[in-house]
Amino acid sequence: MAVDAGRLTDFATAILAHAGKDAGRAAKVAARLVGANLAGHDSHGVGMIPAYVDGILAGQLDAAADIELVQDKGPFLLVDGHRGFGHIVAEQAMTLAIDRAQTHHFAMLSLRNSFHLGRLGDWGIMAAEAGFICILYANVQSARPLVAPFGGSDARFVTNPYCTAIPATEKHPMFVLDMATSTIAMGKARVAQLSGKPAPEGALIDAQGNATRDPSVVFDGAGGALTAFGQHKGFGLALLGDILGGSFSGGGAYAPEREVPDRIVNNMMAILIDPNVFGLAQSFGVDVDSYIDWVKASPAAPGTAGVQFPGDPERRSTAERSAKGIPLDAGTLAQLSEAARKAGVPASEHLCSTSD
Repeated sequence: MAVDAGRLTDFATAILAHAGKDAGRAAKVAARLVGANLAGHDSHGVGMIPAYVDGILAGQLDAAADIELVQDKGPFLLVDGHRGFGHIVAEQAMTLAIDRAQTHHFAMLSLRNSFHLGRLGDWGIMAAEAGFICILYANVQSARPLVAPFGGSDARFVTNPYCTAIPATEKHPMFVLDMATSTIAMGKARVAQLSGKPAPEGALIDAQGNATRDPSVVFDGAGGALTAFGQHKGFGLALLGDILGGSFSGGGAYAPEREVPDRIVNNMMAILIDPNVFGLAQSFGVDVDSYIDWVKASPAAPGTAGVQFPGDPERRSTAERSAKGIPLDAGTLAQLSEAARKAGVPASEHLCSTSD
């Protein structure tokens, strides 16, 4: 089923507004979620809404929460999100960080205790649109661990994403590297299961630590896990997410005693750097343009579309899905309908027909 982005945003807004009792906040969150779908990141799109509704109903997501500035040390900020909508509190926190970076050429934000942050790239993009290089580390605390450490056979942490965003240059659009440190995001395993497709090779292990492509192993309670991407390399980045995003903020690294049903908490470190701090922004941009041109000039490998820089696939997906609609599988549609029922959305407002 292909759904027009506007219709999907309206439906998402209706569910979140009924659940959270705030239409304005619901609209902001819905727009971010649908933006993730448009960019091709269905793992962080409207498929997260059932978890948000469950979080609100369980008292684990405070739909009305705003940030608290816990410590203010000039360019160094410690902020608590009070388990509010990540799309709301992260935007508030990043607004503070951008303001400080404009004053000091640099800012370091430590955000703790946010409910699910959504697509980490949104916050890198926000900083890069304001003119800053932005480096982000984040961890995840949820009801159970999902990712096995390299060399281990059971899950010990979650998908701890990493992002770096670099502002657009005169010749090229923004560079946005946004990735889970697991081989695939948990949401991509969810999408694979709901659509009846196998997971990519090497992305999963079963309860005995054996490789499998069956996405059900991370949902059936038997103890399967996602793998870290790139073996020891992704494992190392995942550890930095827990240490720099979690431990440093006071929100904590993953630990069994922090496992709570219906809770998805993110902690994040954001580092913002003014590319003109040394007065070299112009030469920086020229050199980046030259470098991108050189790398992209590599002839396409057989069976590929050629070299793509981070951010290129998302821009292409956004253009295509804006024109043709956002594909939703039957499983995701069923889960959204159930979330709408739980939230009390009238049947007349449910999503029930395809777009043209």
